[in-house]
Amino acid sequence: MKKNTKLLVMFIIIGGLFCCAKKEEKSIKIAVEFVDHASSAYIAKAKGWFEKAGLKIEAFDNYITGMALAAALTRGDIDAAYICMIPAISAYANGKVKIKVVCGTHKYGYGLIVDPEKVKNVSDLMKLEVRVACSREGSPLDCLLNKMIEGYGLDGKELKKKILRMPPPKVLLALQMGRIDAGFCCEQFPTMGERMGFKELLSAQDLWTEMQGSVLVVKDELIEKHPDIVKKLVEITEKGIEYINKYPDESSLIVAQALTVAGEKILPVKVSKIAEKLQIKPDDIQKSLTKKMINTIDIDIEGIQQEIDYMAELGYIKKTFEATELLELKFLK
Repeated sequence: MKKNTKLLVMFIIIGGLFCCAKKEEKSIKIAVEFVDHASSAYIAKAKGWFEKAGLKIEAFDNYITGMALAAALTRGDIDAAYICMIPAISAYANGKVKIKVVCGTHKYGYGLIVDPEKVKNVSDLMKLEVRVACSREGSPLDCLLNKMIEGYGLDGKELKKKILRMPPPKVLLALQMGRIDAGFCCEQFPTMGERMGFKELLSAQDLWTEMQGSVLVVKDELIEKHPDIVKKLVEITEKGIEYINKYPDESSLIVAQALTVAGEKILPVKVSKIAEKLQIKPDDIQKSLTKKMINTIDIDIEGIQQEIDYMAELGYIKKTFEATELLELKFLK
């Protein structure tokens, strides 16, 4: 009897150890946007920090916009994502995706880029001959478009009639090809546009004080079953942000290289003079990271609430809700 009891105890211990090992071996799928908003993740990947922390990364996929990434979250393809705050709100409220924001990555990071020969001030956007582009309704850039309409007293109904909807990379391509005269883009594209001779007429800072740019979100299931993994992801994200702020030169080089590789798969343009002019250069990334955004892991709950309320006001989500529903900040130091 005693012998059987000992064997039972041994099996329980071994079984427990096996379960723990299996839990630790959980592989995760990470998604990022094809912009330098996800710089901390690109740096972590290049430096091998995920692996060094004992994380098994099954996938590290790029998406051309935050809205495309939000759609992927809705399909259930992703465990963790570096995503703009507004698409994250949409995925949670409209897609009913069980996610939580566990930390921030940056504030701001968007702008209105224009051909300075055609558009010299905001009111010029209303001219019939001026062609304007923006990403789809409900995106961060579209919300900024609405902020601009309100802040400058523009006729929103008339302006929106002529808005051409396209993702940020295509906005810059269309500007370069002379097909549009102005367009809202997320960084790094406004900074790249400035190098090409275009002008950033308005930045996110001009339109929305303390705007939360991007965040790290994870599935609720990951928090519940693997809080250790989530903790490591937050720590790695913070490490990446600290690296950006401390070593902007090297960080910019790493991110430019990562985006160039990703762009070969995402951009709908092959070898051409236009594509060459859209080359992502380290100088572009450095200016973008140090001048156009504030890289921080901190989250402003009141700021998130403002974004939720504004999306409800515009009708992009059915109703507002408490920001705390979407936040899980216990992993922040």
